[in-house]
Amino acid sequence: MSAVTDTVRVAAPGNAISRSFRDSMVVAKRNLIRMSRIPEMLIFGLIQPIMFVVLFTYVFGGSIQVGSSTSTQAYREFLMAGIFAQTVTFATAGAGAGIADDMHKGLIDRFRSLPMARGAVLTGRTLADLVQTALTLVVLAVVALIVGWRTHENLGKVLAGFGLLLLLGYAFSWIGALIGLSVRTPEAATSGGLIWLFPLTFISNAFVDANQMPAFLRHIAEWNPFSATVQAARELFGNLPPGFQASDAWPMQHPVWASLIWSVVIILAFRTLAVRKYRSATA
Repeated sequence: MSAVTDTVRVAAPGNAISRSFRDSMVVAKRNLIRMSRIPEMLIFGLIQPIMFVVLFTYVFGGSIQVGSSTSTQAYREFLMAGIFAQTVTFATAGAGAGIADDMHKGLIDRFRSLPMARGAVLTGRTLADLVQTALTLVVLAVVALIVGWRTHENLGKVLAGFGLLLLLGYAFSWIGALIGLSVRTPEAATSGGLIWLFPLTFISNAFVDANQMPAFLRHIAEWNPFSATVQAARELFGNLPPGFQASDAWPMQHPVWASLIWSVVIILAFRTLAVRKYRSATA
């Protein structure tokens, strides 16, 4: 009896993990099917980043100095990593609104009545959002190539750059999940998911060289997790402009590691908070 009990105790954690994974995949599939039936969500999600690409490239390109260059081509390549990062983080609002909508309609309560892992509802939703974000990035990259963006590193580094961008987007989707669980309506979740993203993305190195900012803003930009991922993507894409000098701040000197660390910390912290909020909100 003791041996059997010990065997069950050893096997139980594995069973719990596999069950949680399976439940998460089921919820992710449900959300992907729902998204496929509303194609305008993907279309409208692409309009804003495409507008940013066109406006910043053709309106501001040539008038903004990056490194030692003011050429339109240099700014276009400098810009794209910032646009990619902004696109994946702005998906946070959609994640929060989707979860708030499910809460508002009582769907979460129905999930609770099923024999499924508690965290699977949120994990499945964030994984579905990750797939949608990846599709958006693919389309946006094609648009960027059309307007003249080019990479100058091997395929492995380019894919690693996109991988860091998607990891940041996944991390931020957990922030969106927490916001969605903390408000009463999808409209409030959308507003709450965007209002803090604007200062986060603009007080960064996404659109301009942070070295040209006032000192107090430059320090914020240098330690901004968003800036670390943008800088890492630029390095991996080979999009650093001629004469560009990164600041001495550790995240700017080691952007790949800084991006990984920031994203993992955000996932661990906000997943824990979101799952705890989910349990109390549906208790």
